[in-house]
This record gives sequence, C-alpha cells and structure tokens, in this order.
Amino acid sequence: MYLHEIHRRAKMSFERLARTARTFDRPGDVSMTTPVARQQAATGEPRPPAWLLTALVNDGRPRFPGLDVCTPASPAVAREFAVSVLGDWASPECSYDAQLIVSELVTNAMRHAGGLVGLRLVRSDRQVACAVSDESRDAPVLTEQDCFAETGRGLHLVQALSVCWGWFPLNDHGKTVWAVLDTSG
Repeated sequence: MYLHEIHRRAKMSFERLARTARTFDRPGDVSMTTPVARQQAATGEPRPPAWLLTALVNDGRPRFPGLDVCTPASPAVAREFAVSVLGDWASPECSYDAQLIVSELVTNAMRHAGGLVGLRLVRSDRQVACAVSDESRDAPVLTEQDCFAETGRGLHLVQALSVCWGWFPLNDHGKTVWAVLDTSG
C-alpha cells in the first residue's frame, strides 16, 4: 500500500507540473497561474529556460530520468543517480557539480517540505538541469551567511556552481527548484 501511495502522489505531482509548465513561455503571456509566479516575473527573478520546461512535460508523463525519494538516505541516492545518468549521457565534466547540487536541493526539500521529493535530470545540447519537486509552496531562501552556522550554505553552493537557478510553484501546491549546469567544459 505504501508504494502505491508514493506512485499516486508522484503521478499527481507530474500532472501538476504539466499544468504549470503549459502556462510558461507563451509568447506575450504574462498572466501566470499564481500570485507567486506573477511576483517572480515582476521582480525579474530567474525563470526556467524554455528547453527545461519543454523537457519536463510530455502529455503529463515524464520523458527524462527521474527518481522519487523520501528517506534520510535520499541525498546519497540522489548523488548516485546523478553520476549514473550523467555517465549514460557522456557528460562527466559536470558530474561533480551535479552531485553537489542534487544533494543540496534534495536535502533542502527533505528538511523544509518533508514527504515525497522528486528529482529529475534534463539535458539540452550544452546544458544539464537538476529539477527537484516537493510539496511545499514556500520559496527557497538564500540566507545571509554566518561563518559559525552549521546550515544555510546550500543555496549559495547551488548559486556558485550553476549557470542559473530558480524555482516555480506548481498550480495547486508544491514547487520545483531547478539549477542549470554547463556541459560545454
């Protein structure tokens, strides 16, 4: 029963993602689906590249490698998954950075949202994106660094290693946090 519930929730997440992605990158369309998305557009916060949104959805079914996790070992599993997928794609030049990014994004999702966390890796000709979805609507916050704090550095690491990163809300609840890496060396 537990696995059935995870599958059901993952399917619902992909359906929400499909509905949300259809609202982005329409020429001349700035009437995004949520106040948060409208605020992001108004403030100039990063939006996912068009190729990433296109790759995320294919009639509501994922068409790229994915992993759904919900255990304390999830960051380690996410790192192994990233190494495996990037090896299959012959993109080892960004493997180490991708491992760090997926580890931080999955850890943040587990810590702040709990529940099921979905990791997807997407590629274009010269870039790879890590996309992590969770069930919280709370925006990821880049906090002021305190040299003595034990937490609060993860998103700074994501920002330093990626070409760009950001997040978008899912229609009814949840969000996807994404980071793009260059593979051109």
